[in-house]
Amino acid sequence: MTNATPTAQLSEAGVSIWLDDLSRGRLSSGGLQRLIDEKNVVGVTTNPSIFQAAITSGTDYDRKIAELASQGTGAEETIFEITTADVADACDLFAPIAAATKGIDGRVSIEVDPRLAWDTAGTIAEAKRLYKEVDKENVHIKIPATLEGLAAITAVLAEGISVNVTLIFSLTRYRAVINAFQTGLELAKDNGHDLAGIHSVASFFVSRVDTEIDKRLEKIGTEQAAALKGKAGLANARLAYQIYEEEFTTERWKLLADAGALPQRPLWASTGVKDPSLPDTLYVTGLVAPGVVNTMPEKTLEATFDHAEVTGDTIAGTYEEAHGVLTALEDLGISYDEVVSVLESEGLDKFVASWSELLADVEAALADARNVPAH
Repeated sequence: MTNATPTAQLSEAGVSIWLDDLSRGRLSSGGLQRLIDEKNVVGVTTNPSIFQAAITSGTDYDRKIAELASQGTGAEETIFEITTADVADACDLFAPIAAATKGIDGRVSIEVDPRLAWDTAGTIAEAKRLYKEVDKENVHIKIPATLEGLAAITAVLAEGISVNVTLIFSLTRYRAVINAFQTGLELAKDNGHDLAGIHSVASFFVSRVDTEIDKRLEKIGTEQAAALKGKAGLANARLAYQIYEEEFTTERWKLLADAGALPQRPLWASTGVKDPSLPDTLYVTGLVAPGVVNTMPEKTLEATFDHAEVTGDTIAGTYEEAHGVLTALEDLGISYDEVVSVLESEGLDKFVASWSELLADVEAALADARNVPAH
């Protein structure tokens, strides 16, 4: 690698760095532009928890909330207006990167209402509404990879809308996501859309796998269990990359690629390290490969920029070892299928809870602005 900064080295190795955060303050202060200029950030992802934190801390949104309160706007519509405005402005900020990369990077993601995660028709309608409101070519609509979400992913892509598939934990589900993506592109082609203009990433969550499995390993308490701590997250993600390599070299994919389609890139999400005994850049330096995205919370981005050791591709040649980790966990009685099911359920519950808190906080703020009690 060169003597460039670690984030520049990551970019050279084929990793797109996206920030896992967005707020009005980041946009208005120039802070987000600085991360683009100085730390190789080429995209942004959001989720309900991020917006809940942004809107309920500080005063950046007070004026807009007061304005909407005076118009009699309800809490849900207020959140819709605030979040889509932030995303649209971020899309404008990243537009030069989107133009330079032909839409591969420079993307900004906004998630459908998490309460719709089990509602296929509701998700499709909300995705179209978000896409229309943001009205930027470099927006990604985030749809959770629930069983009900798979059909929605296909339907939204078929409309020519770019999709970020989120909350993927399971390798089996990941194959289903890729199938949903390719089916969506086949339908988009039939519908007359230019496949080169449809972009997608598949967000594979990493650190939460270790959090759940390491908790179980600690309960087992043996030397064999201790030796597996902090290894499952990387193993799971590396095996996902193996699936990516397999599924995007098939005859089915070749037909789509010949028609102008671009692969659905793997995106490493939840890359902030939760266990202080593990290196704070573990899920960055351990998941370097061509054609991936790593979406980092700012703390992880700063750690990466400061001291990450980027040594090139750290996924190639690891598949046998990764399979061995998952096999060893099963041998200890830790069910992979149960773990990923728990993680999906908990992830959705967390987003729904954040959304509910946000609704309550915005309703209170609107009521305060109108000087009437919140219900």
